[in-house]
Order: sequence, then C-alpha cells, then structure tokens
Amino acid sequence: MYDMSTRKQALALVAQGRSLNSVSKETGVSRAAIRSWQERLEPLDRNRSVPCPRCEGTPRPPEDPAAYSYLLGLYLGDGCISHFRRGTYFLRIACADAWPGLIDLCAEAVQIARPANKVFRVQRQGCQYVTCYSNHWPCLFPQHGPGKKHDRTITLAPWQQEIVDAFPWEFVRGLIHSDGCRITNWTTRIIGGKPKRYEYPRYFFTNLSADIIGLFTDTLDAVGVAWKQANSRNISIARKEAVALLDHHVGPKH
Repeated sequence: MYDMSTRKQALALVAQGRSLNSVSKETGVSRAAIRSWQERLEPLDRNRSVPCPRCEGTPRPPEDPAAYSYLLGLYLGDGCISHFRRGTYFLRIACADAWPGLIDLCAEAVQIARPANKVFRVQRQGCQYVTCYSNHWPCLFPQHGPGKKHDRTITLAPWQQEIVDAFPWEFVRGLIHSDGCRITNWTTRIIGGKPKRYEYPRYFFTNLSADIIGLFTDTLDAVGVAWKQANSRNISIARKEAVALLDHHVGPKH
C-alpha cells in the first residue's frame, strides 16, 4: 500500500511527461500501481457524483461560468491538453514563478472546473505547471486538437461565446494573465525648451495565433477598450482611458 502523498508525487512526475519506468525508479512505486492510479483519476477520491456539465443528457454551461471564462483565457494563452490513456486527459497551464498570486488563481479556477479531481502544481525551471487529470477536458475545451494552437483554427463553441459575452472581463483577465503584461513605457517631450522624460503605463498581449488575437480584440471591443495592433503577434493598449479600464478590471500580475 502507498500513502496519498506518494501517489500524488508519482502522478505529478508523470504529468511532466516522464515515463512510467523513470517515475517507478525514482519513487519506488511499481509501474502497475502508477498505471492503475491513472485509470482511476476521474474522480480521485472525493465526491464521486460530480458530473461533466457538457456530457449530461442536456448539455449545460459549467457551474461557475465566470471562473470558466477566466480559465478559458488561461488555456488559450498558456494551456494545453494532452491525451493520457483510456480516455484520460490532463490539462496543463504554465505559470511563471514570478507571479505566485496568478498561480493560486489558476489552480483555483482549475479546481472549480473539476471539483472532484486533484490539482497538482509541478515545479519546473522558472515556472509551475498547474495540472489536473480528467476524462472531460476535451468536453470543456473543444479547442483541443493535435499540434500547436497557432497551427490550427481556434474558434469558440456557441456556448463558450455566450459565457465570454456574459463575463468578458474574466476572459480578458485570463488572456492577459497568460500572454499579456502591464509595463511602463517612456518617451521624451520638449517642455520649456528642454527635453523631459515622460512615463506612461501600457498593456501588451502577445500570441502567435491570429484567431486567439481576434478573440482578444473582439472582447476588448465589446467592453470599450481601445487597442492597436503593434504587429502580427502583439496588441497594444496605451490610451489613458483604456489603461484605466484594464487597471480596474485586470490589473498587473502579482
């Protein structure tokens, strides 16, 4: 018998993409035991009556659509879903160590999406992977598919678009928390005949997918935030009123 901490450690190592053989050698747990744990991950060991809202006879939105809208933004920015075995998948969202508050928010949103499943935080160099196994991640994120997101078409399902329309700021916050930043730019102005330094805040959002950039800018339009496309992969928000809106609803990473 293995205690729960050993089980969690082994599954966290597997979530990094390690082979069963290497995890078995490091933890002393047999490959058969690790494999059996993987097949019983949904649910882990808590409430076994939490269904997938998209798999019911009449599909419905997630229980907490605001948290889902935020998680959707995180997933489109820095998340991926990988197939494990026998219908099991794991969601993995990369979060930089520099923003511990963001890591907590991410883990909370993942837990809300699948409340009966364990959420892992896997430490890597400079970042943590917030990871959770479930049979139902492709149901909740139909954007899942082979290859990188920027190499395939990314569109929202109608039910997802309804959630984003109802909770646009949560979606924007998730995208900026994953692939955005708030910085302080500076320039010089001639005042009284002398050049003086002038600083101003600006938000950037960067993504290789034109589709994801389009989802971001469409949502900014919906909430009245002015933006400019700096280049094919960068969106800039620099107008004073627009920055004030983002400061109120999003704010710097923390």
